[in-house]
Amino acid sequence: MSPPKSNKYSHLPLSTSGPIDCAVRGTVLLNSPFFNRGSAHTIEEREEFGLYGLLPQSVQTLEQQVHRAYEQYSTRKDDLAKNTFLTSLKEQNAVLYYRLLQDHMGEMFSVVYTPTEGDAIQNFSRIFRRPEGCFLNINNIERVSQDLAQWGRPEDIDYIVVSDGEEILGIGDQGVGGILISVAKLALTTLCAGIHPNRTLPVVLDCGTDNENLLNDDLYLGLRQKRVRGEKYDKFVDEFVQSARKLFPKAYIHFEDFGLTNARRILDHYRPEVPCFNDDVQGTGCVTLAAIMAGLHVSKQKLEDIRLVVFGAGSAGLGIADQVRDAIVAEKGIGKEEAAKQIWLIDKPGLLTTDSELDGGQKIFAKDSSEWGDKDRSLHSVIKEVKPNVLIGTSTVPKAFTEEIIREMAKHTPRPVILPLSNPTRLHEAVPEDILRWTDGKALVATGSPFEPVKGPWGEDGKEVTVKVGECNNSVVFPGIGLGAVLSRTRLLTDKMLVAAVRGLADLSPALKDNTAPLLPGVDVVRDVSVRVAREVVKCAVEEGVADEGLDIPAHNDKELEEWIRVQMWEPVYRPLRRVESNEASREAKAELKVAGSLEDVGEETRRVKE
Repeated sequence: MSPPKSNKYSHLPLSTSGPIDCAVRGTVLLNSPFFNRGSAHTIEEREEFGLYGLLPQSVQTLEQQVHRAYEQYSTRKDDLAKNTFLTSLKEQNAVLYYRLLQDHMGEMFSVVYTPTEGDAIQNFSRIFRRPEGCFLNINNIERVSQDLAQWGRPEDIDYIVVSDGEEILGIGDQGVGGILISVAKLALTTLCAGIHPNRTLPVVLDCGTDNENLLNDDLYLGLRQKRVRGEKYDKFVDEFVQSARKLFPKAYIHFEDFGLTNARRILDHYRPEVPCFNDDVQGTGCVTLAAIMAGLHVSKQKLEDIRLVVFGAGSAGLGIADQVRDAIVAEKGIGKEEAAKQIWLIDKPGLLTTDSELDGGQKIFAKDSSEWGDKDRSLHSVIKEVKPNVLIGTSTVPKAFTEEIIREMAKHTPRPVILPLSNPTRLHEAVPEDILRWTDGKALVATGSPFEPVKGPWGEDGKEVTVKVGECNNSVVFPGIGLGAVLSRTRLLTDKMLVAAVRGLADLSPALKDNTAPLLPGVDVVRDVSVRVAREVVKCAVEEGVADEGLDIPAHNDKELEEWIRVQMWEPVYRPLRRVESNEASREAKAELKVAGSLEDVGEETRRVKE
């Protein structure tokens, strides 16, 4: 049992200090994943909460439970079976689930997230056991507010992840299975940043699917129809956003894995109105910008001098370009159009120019076609012409960064920053070993997937050194951004707040102290990283005037602010249970958080909100 915390911020509503009020007993308690401790319930708790006769006699520690759970996990035959086991564990005992993940982060991260979560999503209708989250139906738009209202009162939800399932983890349209990406992202926010797991809500917008395999599968659980688009789709999304804001006005909305034609459009539409975020667009952009900033710092270059080529101008590449542009704006105090001149986007037709077929987000980066004339617009020719110091790959074109291209880039900058980010590994534009070999170990490399360290004769006097390759993993940035947004109760998530988050992450680059270390910190230290990122987000929210003015945020003292943040981060420890009577208990004490339909006045509340 974790000892009670002594902290001057223990009075805060989200504080994790001291005991937890509990108004339920017996099997009701044991069926709540947020109260259940199984064999770890103390003798006193068994007496106080009517648990005698419901548990084996031995009282065990959380550490013993983790040991047992790991043994059970290890017997599962493959990663999908392990993923299913972990899902079951989470439904029984939240503390044990997150503690097991925390203790075995390196081994289990790929099981609870990509790539194994992708397998689980593809098999959603076959491995389905019980629902988790809110399923909204595009054919019942009039029910959206009512269906959301079942999940609690205005103060109950801090963080919502919503997906329409169209573009899941590189595996495409998965329809209603998209609920599992919402669930997985929320699990990461708790694991990586201490977002309270009983104050989150995963949502899927079921719009149908264009996946023929799902449409022809008798077991498919979603709408068996082609994906709805156009005006009806927009009305559905808007009904969700507006209802979520009315019902849960403090909640931060995280859009996840929407299709290419909708992701940026939806984000751009709602950003000026609500605190929202799209990880595919902004998260990828933020973590990549952090790697760039760290690389430039190591190579003694400045962000204001960046010349960036992005190979692959889809949502990820465009999101990166946007974040870099906004950072240049903040650094140099210039307009966005001027900053965009330092960025070149290349897609299937070649360099994007004003005579290319462009979508809305690409236009600002398009180069004047008259200036390029008849020049070759291929990647190699563009690099030869513009002499970039940073090259990013989001094209999913394997081996696109050839030796000729990498050597050409290295001619013009002493320490090129090269980031092949396409996933999975087989789609990388180049592998770190080749990039380092072709640049004589001078390149600063980070990738979109984990790679083994690379050895080469790049030390002093040709001494062999081992270079650790950083991974641009969104999980080191999006949870911290969300934590900062939730704790500051920000009205909006501004460009400056995202740049502040990036700087917080870049400042923790291991490469700043050791040039053979990775450009970005790994998930093994992610909670400390999240504190730093959240600190910078909160400070910026206060400076921008978008934080809740009713909160007493110690924004002018970094040490105090980090303490203020940490005490509000949920941790996988067993805090003492304190018995309270039902008539004076909170909804949390009555085990009603994250339980739909537990309120008698749900219908009345929905009618009130609609009025």
